[in-house]
This record gives sequence, structure tokens and C-alpha cells, in this order.
Amino acid sequence: MGTSAGAARSHRCGELRAEHVGQEVVLCGWVQSRRDHGAVAFMDLRDRYGLIQVVADEDSPAESREFLGKLHLEDCMQVTGTVRMRGEGNRNPDRATGDVEVVAKKVERLSIAKPVPIEILDDLDAPEELRLRYRYLDLRRTPMRRFIEQRTQANHAIRSNLVEQGFVEVETPMLTKSTPEGARDYLVPSRMKAGHVYALPQSPQIFKQLCMVAGLDRYFQIARCLRDEDLRADRQPEFTQLDLEMSFVEEEDVFQTVEQVVAALYQSLFGQTLERPFERMSYAEAMRRYASDKPDLRNPLEIVDLQSVAGDLGFKVFDSVLSAGGMVRGLRVPGGASLSRKAIESIEQTARDAGGAGAAWCKVTEGGQATGPMGRFLKGEAGAAFLAALQAEAGDLVLAVADRKRVALVVLDHVRRKAGQLMDLVQGPDRLLWITEFPLFEEVEDGVWAPAHHPFTSPVEEDLDILRQGQKDGVRSRAYDLVLNGVELGSGSIRIHRREVQEVVFEAIGLSPEQARRRFSFLLEAFDYGPPPHGGFAIGLDRLYALLFQAESIRDVIAFPKTSSAACPLTGAPGQADPAQLEELGLQLSERASVVESPESV
Repeated sequence: MGTSAGAARSHRCGELRAEHVGQEVVLCGWVQSRRDHGAVAFMDLRDRYGLIQVVADEDSPAESREFLGKLHLEDCMQVTGTVRMRGEGNRNPDRATGDVEVVAKKVERLSIAKPVPIEILDDLDAPEELRLRYRYLDLRRTPMRRFIEQRTQANHAIRSNLVEQGFVEVETPMLTKSTPEGARDYLVPSRMKAGHVYALPQSPQIFKQLCMVAGLDRYFQIARCLRDEDLRADRQPEFTQLDLEMSFVEEEDVFQTVEQVVAALYQSLFGQTLERPFERMSYAEAMRRYASDKPDLRNPLEIVDLQSVAGDLGFKVFDSVLSAGGMVRGLRVPGGASLSRKAIESIEQTARDAGGAGAAWCKVTEGGQATGPMGRFLKGEAGAAFLAALQAEAGDLVLAVADRKRVALVVLDHVRRKAGQLMDLVQGPDRLLWITEFPLFEEVEDGVWAPAHHPFTSPVEEDLDILRQGQKDGVRSRAYDLVLNGVELGSGSIRIHRREVQEVVFEAIGLSPEQARRRFSFLLEAFDYGPPPHGGFAIGLDRLYALLFQAESIRDVIAFPKTSSAACPLTGAPGQADPAQLEELGLQLSERASVVESPESV
């Protein structure tokens, strides 16, 4: 028995069943486990498709029995043998191949494995940093392999559905020109044109609009996007999105197209038929009822505006916030009086963690009285009016937040989510929701306004007059988001295609015609040649797949992800550039350039 240079197989490890009994097979895979019982040796051989037990006994050559007991875990093997039924008491009902085994006739080791730094176990308890450092071993584990297989199946379903809907797939450039899209660009120096740089695309936004000018009518792409931004648990510096654009459409046309794609995904992955059309809700309604533009509709708790009754209680916290132009809103948690003090304290801490001062609360007794910290202010008619505004009943918990508008809404969203979790209210089937009519602008600092989406988003036609008059607050856009169970999957909009409207928007955000031409020259020039009305959408596939596959992190559904610090423990990227490469590009590092750790130290 030795190491072979050749490899061939007749079957996959995971496909052998009773109907294969008596057949001679050639299998290839890795050693999952081995057991040497002297006269009999066993090995579990694993490939991508499953496990099969290989046995060397009196029916096998003696050298096979001896060799099988001396293998290393994760050695790569080729086994030739005959399929037979396992003994009645030795069958494994938990394994697809558990009724059969392969009696080894010839065993060849294709390559030798050193002791592995992480075990190839389905239920692995190992630091993520170590798993990422040895990602090629991590991907041998069944849960990780399934994520990659599910992703393949999902991508195929998306492509097939869009092609059926008449879309063409266009691959847009990875090396392009920097355009302002809200995050830092990754820049690539040009060797051929010293001192100049390419930018890696944050999204294919401008190119997909050019596809519409080109008359392609329906474009899509499963696109790689790169953004140099601060990372969170659900963000990566490079990510994948489904990007699409359509000509001669209104919002409902885009909605129907995307809904068909998502429905095809659910059908392909789960055999589940989604109810369509998905629910619709304006941004204004979502903020009023849920204090969030991505509400989880499985949570029945709703926000109540308490402005009209909060000022009559004599509660200084409410009074000071109201006098400063802030807001007071709250929510009723049915049956929430049953929560322990510790649980309520966790809600208060959630409010503080979200940037607020906390959350005022009280419990409603059987007699309709309010008890708890806020209870002493809820006396008489004013207190009764406050509880009535919330429709609070005996056994309920009442929570209230008072703060500046921007802070209060964030806090209320977190408090609502926490209360729903503690009361186990978040139940039922997936809820998909379109949020529509987002604000066209957002105030990024006092008196400074910026596009809430991007400067090519079309305003709602009814709001054009107030926009032309210089008003920014309250102007609605034709932008929309798709939300799944409280998570934003993606966003899009109907674009501006009329020059006069585009100039009004540019003026509103302080861009002169010269500045606009400098930043978006090739798009604006293309728009001189009959651009069609068009709109589109983009879904973050990593986030969507993490949700659908019930992964713990988006990193689990990406083959080779980065860490939360945008590093790759596997390759050691980012690394230091070779001085010769820098010289060839005409680049020189500044003194403050940090030294990147070597791959061995990551």
C-alpha cells in the first residue's frame, strides 16, 4: 500500500445504497475516522456527497487491513472494493449509506495529511479566526459545504427566473472611475497612466443606467461590490448583490419582477409558495407605527404617539423634551406585567445601548392603576388619558421614550424588538414587505442636506413643486426597500431621466452644473441621447442567503470572507507592497503608513 499519483472513481461516497450490493466500486475521498480491531479495520471515507464505511476483514488482502489502521485523519484516499449489506445489528439509520459498507480490495493513499488544526466535525467549537485561517478545512465540514451548495442552487434559481422574464446578463467593469456613492472607494493605481487611479465599484449603479440608455431594456447581474467602510456583523468589504434595471417601468413593475425572483428562490430552496403581492407600506406609516423603516411585522407591537397627552402629567422629563421640540412615544406590551424586574431592566438597558437615556415604564393592575417608576405620574384624568391613548389594560406593561426625534425613533425600534423577544411575540411565517416613498433628502447635519439614496432618484411627481420652491424636508422619493422579518434585503428606485428634474435635484444638494458634469460626466453625456424612463433594484445576496440558510453570520455563506477588521487570516491580506511594485506604479508610502502584520502573525 502506498501513495498513488492517479485518481478515478466510479461512485460517490454518499450515493451507495442497497441496490449497489455486489458491485465493485472505486471511491475517492478523505479519512473521516478509522478503527483498528486487529483482524478487522474500519475507515469512514468522506467526500462532498457523504460518508461510507470501508472495512478490511478476512475477505480483504492482509496488507489492506494493516494499512487501513495506520492512516491519518484527512489523508486523501482511493479505495477499490465491493459493496455489501451491513450485519443486521450494525446498520446506521442516521446515515444515508448506513445499510451498506465497502469491503476493501485495494487501498491507495493519494496524499498525506498532517495533524489538522481544526477538526472536521459538523458541530465544531473553534474560534472563528482559526476557522478563517484554515478556511479550506472549514469548508470540508457538512454545514459549511451545504451553505456553498445552497448558494449555488439559489444563484441558479435567480438567473433562470430572470432569463425567463427576458433579462440579459451584463458584466460591468471592476476597474472604473470614482463616483460619490456614500462610502470610501478602494483605489487601484494605474501603471500605464502614472498618478491616476481606478476605483473598484461600490455598485454598478451608473453602468446599469447606461445599459438602459443603450436600449438593453432589462439588465441583471450577480455583481461583486467593494466598499471601504467601517464593518459590522452583517457587512463585508467585498460583497455580492443581485443588481437589475428595467426601462419603461413604474414601481409596481419592479415590485412584481423582484417578487417573482424571491418566490422562485423560496420554491427552489424550500418547495414553498410565497403569497404575492408582498405587503406594501409607506415610509411615513412605517415610522409612525413601528419607529423603523424595516419593521418586523411578525412582532405585533406598535408605537403610539403620546405628544397630546404626555404634557399633562407633570413629568419633568416629558415636559423638557416637549419644550425642546422632541417627541414622546410609547408602546403597550399585552401581558407584559408578568415580566420580572430583571427583564424590564434589560429593556431599559437596551434603550440606553441604543443611545437614549432609558425607557419610562409602568405596569397596569387589575384595578386599572399604574405601578412602577412612571406610575406616580399617571394619576387622575391625565393619567387615565395617557393609558387610554395606549389602550392599556390590566396585566399590560407600558413603555415610553422621550427624546430628540432622531434618537427617540432609534430607541423605540430597539425597545419594541426587545419587548417582542422577551414576550416571545415574534412568530409566524416570513413577512416580506415593501417600504415606499422614502424621503428624497436627509439632513446630515444642521442645515446640510444630502440625497437619502443617490442623486439620480426620482422625486414623487406631486412633490416636484415644493422641491422647485427650495423645500427639502418632506419631499418624497420614488425609492423603495424590500424588508424580510425586520432586515433590509435591498433597495432601489425609479430614476430621474428628465434633465430639468435632475438639475433641480443637483441644485438642492448644492451641486453646480459644472460640479455635476465633472462628477458624472459620462452618465450625463449619455443622458443627452434619449434616456428612457427606468428603475431598478439591488438585493444584498450575502445577507439574504444568511437569513434563508439560517446561518449565524454572513461570513458563513461566503466561501472566503474577511474578518470584522477587513483582514483575511487565510492569505494575510492586506499585505505590504513590494518596493519594486511601488516604484513601477510611481508610488511612495507616507511615514504614517502602518506596517501590516505578516500572514503568520494574523
